[in-house]
Amino acid sequence: RTLVVGAGYIAVEIAGILSTLGSKTSLLIRFDKVLRNFDSMISSNCTQELEHAGIEIWRHVEVKSVKKSGAGLEVTLKTTEPGRKPVMNTIQDVDCLLWAIGRSPNIERLKVDSVGLKLDEKGHIIVDEFQNTNRKGIYAVGDVCGKALLTPVAIAAGRKLAHRLFEGKEDSKLDYSNIPTVVFSHPPIGTVGLTEEEAARIHGRDNLKIYTASFTPMYHAVTTRKTKCIMKLVCAGKEEKVVGLHMQGIGCDEMLQGFAVAVKMGATKADFDNTIAIHPTSAEELVTLR
Repeated sequence: RTLVVGAGYIAVEIAGILSTLGSKTSLLIRFDKVLRNFDSMISSNCTQELEHAGIEIWRHVEVKSVKKSGAGLEVTLKTTEPGRKPVMNTIQDVDCLLWAIGRSPNIERLKVDSVGLKLDEKGHIIVDEFQNTNRKGIYAVGDVCGKALLTPVAIAAGRKLAHRLFEGKEDSKLDYSNIPTVVFSHPPIGTVGLTEEEAARIHGRDNLKIYTASFTPMYHAVTTRKTKCIMKLVCAGKEEKVVGLHMQGIGCDEMLQGFAVAVKMGATKADFDNTIAIHPTSAEELVTLR
């Protein structure tokens, strides 16, 4: 019996893993959906898929107390739904309670105060676009900087910094735009670029064209449990430049890498349309959207 507190990608991934391994798993979230920083289509669909997979979702809750009981943990929750009075509930016999409510930078052993490094309000080391801190000769890369907390991002930023420091490439720096991201949910999520909501703020709603698809992958022709595959292209301007690509379904983790190259290079909807589809695959939907 496992309770996972949180609605981010770590909470979603861990809940999916433990549920699939056989633990009765509940996900405790503060609002009504998971992954609220992702595109709204992804957020809604992932929440549905979690429930379809047998994961219990407690919405609008916060943990008020945790105490040991004879058979494990006893967890008391406060549910506050909009427009309703708060309700208290207690879950008994919990074997494992996991907190996935965010991470703090691990800087205690770095002794940043002794060298006068500037930090933001959350304790992240402040750097410029070239990974320079406020102290000359001291640099920082990776999660400790608080931006795009992903292993490949840290590796790429470190390589760019090394090229600049040791190979004389003065303009070497990481471009943090259009970083492809995968959530290893069940099924997996692949996303790169702007969400529809972000694109509307940046480019204006009237300058956007949104293309979507929802279907059952052919893989499920011989399975009992079936999951959907959903896809969205967010296009901006008259040329319909693809500024966002979002999908969830079997294989979306693998297919994202190639499409991320196209988005990074500034591909348009016409470029996608001019690419011959590979049939029968789920990926072909992205070049046949109408």
